[in-house]
Amino acid sequence: MSDGRSMIVYDVKCAKAHVFEGWFRDSAAFDQQAAAGEIVCPVCGETEVAKAPMAPAIGRSGNGGDSDSPSPDMQAEVFSKLREFRDAVEKNSEHVGADFPEEARKIHYGETEARNIHGAATQDEAKALKEEGVPVATIPWLPRHDS
Repeated sequence: MSDGRSMIVYDVKCAKAHVFEGWFRDSAAFDQQAAAGEIVCPVCGETEVAKAPMAPAIGRSGNGGDSDSPSPDMQAEVFSKLREFRDAVEKNSEHVGADFPEEARKIHYGETEARNIHGAATQDEAKALKEEGVPVATIPWLPRHDS
């Protein structure tokens, strides 16, 4: 990131014991997103998460670097992969916009053809869908390079 902001990386563990990595602006951002149910386990879709115990990062003596911050190259690679993911989602699913909750329910209950869709839902709508057993996932949606 060229604006000088750094990210903090946490190992995150869901209620079903899956451990995954999450990147956050700071500890408060993690706490806020976790409380709002915005952090989703990529394995099972669980939103009940907590920071997992992590081994401390121990830098080599005299390296003078910040061993907790990802390198700009690593950040660029992660953002590149997330943009590739967005492209794949858009290529392989139908955009239904704000109608996402309604369309997801129709598909789930067999009221319309089964197909891959993506769109927008509020946190409350996504939570309600999950509680109904409708399989949904929240994904990081980075802006396009060309926008």
